[in-house]
Amino acid sequence: MIYNHKPSQYFHKYAFEKNTPLYSFGYGLSYTKFNYSKPKLLNTNFDTNSIIKVQVDVTNTGDMDGDEVVQLYIRDKVSSVTRPVKELKGYKRVHIKVGETKNVIFEITPESLAFYDIDMNFVVEPGSFNIMTGSSSHFKSLKTIELTILNKIEFNN
Repeated sequence: MIYNHKPSQYFHKYAFEKNTPLYSFGYGLSYTKFNYSKPKLLNTNFDTNSIIKVQVDVTNTGDMDGDEVVQLYIRDKVSSVTRPVKELKGYKRVHIKVGETKNVIFEITPESLAFYDIDMNFVVEPGSFNIMTGSSSHFKSLKTIELTILNKIEFNN
């Protein structure tokens, strides 16, 4: 079981077979609890030299100080070739005191959204991407915002 599988990877011939992992990628136990805000895009203009900044606020809502590993995933919603349902593109470990909120900022470069298309060109295709943040790869725990790319970006190899 892997978190970045293709959309059709878990079609099974057995109707009652469980097809989810016991623990999702990034799962971990803690002595405290954390609450995530919905991620925010700090800028949305995107071209070959751009960097998109994504901010998420993480609050320690538990009774003890603790460390949290904040994770950033992307999903290309529509592409010319099959892409994974989510791809880990960044993570940061932060120490958060009881009741404290920390702003965690990730940077998304054009290369982090790019892939090899059917003609083996390294490109970012125009369209929508889900930007997801959370403590693990489990879909229900991820908070999502959508990023729209308007123009195709090609990289020379």
